[in-house]
Amino acid sequence: MLRIAFASSDRRTVDLHFGGAESLMIYDVSPGQADLVGVAEFMKAEQIGESGRAGLTGTVHDKVLPKLDFVDGCAAVYAASIGSSSIRRLMKLGIQPIIVDNGHDILDLLNEVSLALIHGGLAWVDRAKAKARDTPRVAAAVAGAPRHVLMSSIDEME
Repeated sequence: MLRIAFASSDRRTVDLHFGGAESLMIYDVSPGQADLVGVAEFMKAEQIGESGRAGLTGTVHDKVLPKLDFVDGCAAVYAASIGSSSIRRLMKLGIQPIIVDNGHDILDLLNEVSLALIHGGLAWVDRAKAKARDTPRVAAAVAGAPRHVLMSSIDEME
């Protein structure tokens, strides 16, 4: 099982910049299934001053720290964009940053990871699988969240 985060405003598509994301979701993905295990809402980040430094609304605090805390333990984070500083910080935590097209369907990405868990083909999934074998995790799905049944064979693709 791999824990994967998505930057999404609508819980269906990846459509947010990681650092400025007001919402992140986490799924536990196993071959053939995905369970939503976490959703977090964050304060809106705004520009502060002319230097271009952004923080939490009305503060000078680092807007990315709460997001890094939330995704800690994930194998990857999917976002529509990720700044270079956040990429370095995610990688330092052992989290693979993945930038996808704005509006990319989360269910498609979950299926891609599910298939890669079974058949390989994504190098970061292979690395994360090896790491996950060393650190077992107990999954706890969000109450009332749907379980997604995912593809476990390429033959299931239409």
